[in-house]
Amino acid sequence: MKDFNSNPYFELFSKQQENQYAIGNRSYRDRIKTLNKLQRAIEVTYRVEIQKALLKDLGKPVLETELTEIYAIVGDIKYAKKHLHQWMRKQSVGTPIALIGSSSYIKYEPKGVCLIISPWNFPFNLTFGPLVSAIAAGNTVIIKPSEMTPNSSELMSKIVNTIFSEDEVALVQGEVEVSTELLKLPFNHIFFTGSPNVGKIVMKAASQHLASVTLELGGKSPTIVDKTANIDKAAKKIMWAKFLNTGQICVSPDYVLIDKCIKPQFITACKKWIQTFYHDNPQASESYGKIVTDKHFERLNFYLENAKALNAKFEIGGETDGTSRYIAPTLISDLKPEAKLLEEEIFGPILPIVAYESLDMAVAYVNSKPRPLALYIYSKSKANTNKIITNTRAGGTCINNSVLHYVNHNLPFGGVNNSGIGKSNGFYGFKSFSNERSVMSQHTFGVTELLFPPYTGFKEKLAQLTIKWF
Repeated sequence: MKDFNSNPYFELFSKQQENQYAIGNRSYRDRIKTLNKLQRAIEVTYRVEIQKALLKDLGKPVLETELTEIYAIVGDIKYAKKHLHQWMRKQSVGTPIALIGSSSYIKYEPKGVCLIISPWNFPFNLTFGPLVSAIAAGNTVIIKPSEMTPNSSELMSKIVNTIFSEDEVALVQGEVEVSTELLKLPFNHIFFTGSPNVGKIVMKAASQHLASVTLELGGKSPTIVDKTANIDKAAKKIMWAKFLNTGQICVSPDYVLIDKCIKPQFITACKKWIQTFYHDNPQASESYGKIVTDKHFERLNFYLENAKALNAKFEIGGETDGTSRYIAPTLISDLKPEAKLLEEEIFGPILPIVAYESLDMAVAYVNSKPRPLALYIYSKSKANTNKIITNTRAGGTCINNSVLHYVNHNLPFGGVNNSGIGKSNGFYGFKSFSNERSVMSQHTFGVTELLFPPYTGFKEKLAQLTIKWF
């Protein structure tokens, strides 16, 4: 086995590795007790501190924190507690007649020592959400949160240290060097949320130890609005979804494909809803946040300058303030294909609007890009909706809504290819952190014993009959 003694996190890893079976063999009741401790910490003990930390890091409004962070985590915990007993039970499966005298079942057992690398855009939700699944499945966990939201990371460290011993769950802080060292260790499973480019690095590192991975990535999630759609309702929901968390969401609508005959009305409706949500001065609005770091602000500002240089039309917004890392809610049309806004994932409060002449053109445009994490459809036509779903591929889809599929615990959440590998949410999260162990038990004489050596003509005929009839 490779020598990891020089790795600064090997001692911590070793403690969890030694403790993994004790944790993995915990009963249903013990796992529920642990989830209850985490729920109380998030919902009661540290609730106000969470709000303050996110306000400092992201300028996140309290209501957004309540809904997208606290409610999301508490919802994950409640759902897991409700269904955990069923998830932990042996899942009986059928037995073919050729194996008569035996029975079979699936046992969901913990994978072991897991690594969760979480992002900055929803630091609490996207750290503790996967942790809920890992705890429910009976794993030990090391967490590496983002260094870009330091107040949130510090508070999460405090929460973890209060609830857990380090041989069960531990949180380590730091920049990319910390993640690099952690990824060298032989984890049993790695859960990463972030960009596709970094996801490739994580997957490459995991391959050195053949560790399984769940990669929640991103990409350019399209929104298609056809001419049958309710324009005002579509505009309202798209504007809410786009500018929630200042556009810094992996499932945010990245661009709108709209039938050219309704484009003017749609833009007018979008402007109305932006003004309704954030009034005349979004920068002063308590309902609108800021860009997370100067680096991310500069990247988004570069996209805007690139669009201006290519003579794109700014329908609304475009104003920026580097001091407060403010970028106004912005709609841009008439972009040239080479514009950066149409090439790169935006991850900010800028929405390109692309007109199409036929639905086939819209579908072809989506399919010309890597498969997205989400695809949104606004239409009253079932035929059009079915055509889009049938002829595209995406991690998830909302029809006449955006983003909200993420909060349905009964649905798997995740991408496909470039937008992610593996699923999370509810049972699917539990399953990601579990090994589906196949167990077959022989109770009586098995007919397959009749085919053991020495092979004879009679046994050959018996084998032929087995193939034909069983």
